[in-house]
Amino acid sequence: MKQIVGVADMKISNNPEDWIVTYSLGSCIGLVIYDPLVKVGGILHYMLPDSTIDKSKAQANPYMFADTAIPRLFKHSYTLGAKKQRMKIYIAGGAEILDQNGFFNIGKRNYMALKKMFFRNNVLINKQNVGGNVNRTIRLEIATGDIFVKTSGSVEEKI
Repeated sequence: MKQIVGVADMKISNNPEDWIVTYSLGSCIGLVIYDPLVKVGGILHYMLPDSTIDKSKAQANPYMFADTAIPRLFKHSYTLGAKKQRMKIYIAGGAEILDQNGFFNIGKRNYMALKKMFFRNNVLINKQNVGGNVNRTIRLEIATGDIFVKTSGSVEEKI
């Protein structure tokens, strides 16, 4: 069953019939986690690096910000039996789509927020497709853990 992750959203599953997809990652980050032993996976699509810019928005939707969303993705996966040390981690997005001169650097700031959090928590990234100025779509198949990425103007590729 197809599960769509919207902007500032997260989906997680342990149902082998599920696949999860998020579309049009520009400066946003798509974080995919997958534990192959228990076949638990999820995708988070967050927009901004730091919730301190708007505490009320962070409270209303914690999936909007890296610092409030990433811990929730991991913690929710643990309730389904996943373990951090077994996880495969893939990141996509962090592009400079509307800000190609780098004035705001939202894509880079989103990526750096994730990298800092991962460093502090001893989490390693297996693969990534970040930066540049293209939109990306990512898809995760729960049964296999296969991850697919599609950039603007290209065909979907398994990574």
